[in-house]
Amino acid sequence: MGKYALEVKNVSKSFRLPTEQASGIKQAFVNWTKGIKGYKEQRVLKDISFKVKKGDFYGIVGRNGSGKSTLLKIISQIYTPESGTVKVDGTLVPFIELGVGFNPELTGRENIYLNGALLGFSKEEISAMYNEIVEFAELEEFMDQKLKNYSSGMQVRLAFSIAIKAQGDILVLDEVLAVGDEAFQRKCNDFFENIKKDKTKTVILVTHSMAAVKKYCNKAMLIKNGKVVIEGNKDDVANQYTEDNLQSHKKERSESAVVGLNKDVPVLKNVAISKQILSNRDNLEFKIKYKYDGKEKDIFVAFCLMDMSRGGITYDSNIVKVSPKKEEVKFKVPLKLFNSTDFKVFSTLRIKDKKDPKETEMVAFTNEENSLFVRVENEKQKNNYALISDKEMKIHIEK
Repeated sequence: MGKYALEVKNVSKSFRLPTEQASGIKQAFVNWTKGIKGYKEQRVLKDISFKVKKGDFYGIVGRNGSGKSTLLKIISQIYTPESGTVKVDGTLVPFIELGVGFNPELTGRENIYLNGALLGFSKEEISAMYNEIVEFAELEEFMDQKLKNYSSGMQVRLAFSIAIKAQGDILVLDEVLAVGDEAFQRKCNDFFENIKKDKTKTVILVTHSMAAVKKYCNKAMLIKNGKVVIEGNKDDVANQYTEDNLQSHKKERSESAVVGLNKDVPVLKNVAISKQILSNRDNLEFKIKYKYDGKEKDIFVAFCLMDMSRGGITYDSNIVKVSPKKEEVKFKVPLKLFNSTDFKVFSTLRIKDKKDPKETEMVAFTNEENSLFVRVENEKQKNNYALISDKEMKIHIEK
């Protein structure tokens, strides 16, 4: 194979999903005579082909149900493809599902040896890695306790540490960027930064984080409905994934789609003026379009930024008095304070509170369909844990 760590050629995979169950042999025979199979074929992967060079940090992205995890399981020889070939040059270490290869009745120490053996390492090889695995997992005091007494976070840290410290040539990782607490994530970040520089190691990463793709990967691939949509440049792949999500979001109507509007406010929506994928050096420009058919003369709008990556309202604007006749108002929001994140912009239309004229009451709000999704990217950020950029947050220190 030479320069390639992995070659996937024309791989397809289907699963049989049961549609009805025969109650006995007689019913099964009747179904057979009628041509009733009792299942339907679901094609999960359709003629997938790509190559990963040795030393690559290769990203695989796609929405839930696109076939990413199935592809990783085929690469890791957990599933076999129904057609096509997978060639691996080197020792492959997968971290795909928590708990695979673990026995809750064994101690942490015993599980390291068990997991290592399942990965194909000898007892001597595992012993040579043992101290590094335990140190990275930060579980030195718990190695002689049974795994069933570990918290889920401790189990994830142990499993992840085994995967990344095992002396394999190819590391396969599925959605591992949320492993552990902030301190452990920093350690993982350092590991990824270092392994990028090691051209003897190859990493295949499945993630929904486009910031991670742009930060760590040198190449990437987007899968949609079991097919390769785009492959190659990581920025192009990440941007295509985000744009696809934006389009899907516009099409998907939640149950709350009719909630938020009413006969007095039949229209209230946020409309992008700027692009929806922005650098933190840019400004977010958008307008609130509205229509008010109520009796009040004084109406107001306000908006908030909801951090979809970390949760919580990041910014809540002051109310802005608007004209019932103009029916739109524009905003320009600077983004330089922020690290990479996804924002949802929600807006409200308000009138004066009848009980307290100094206050306002909400009469309508943007629903899921009419809110605005925005991605902010900070290419200079060192980490993705905090929302506010340490470059912009000037802290005065007095000693």
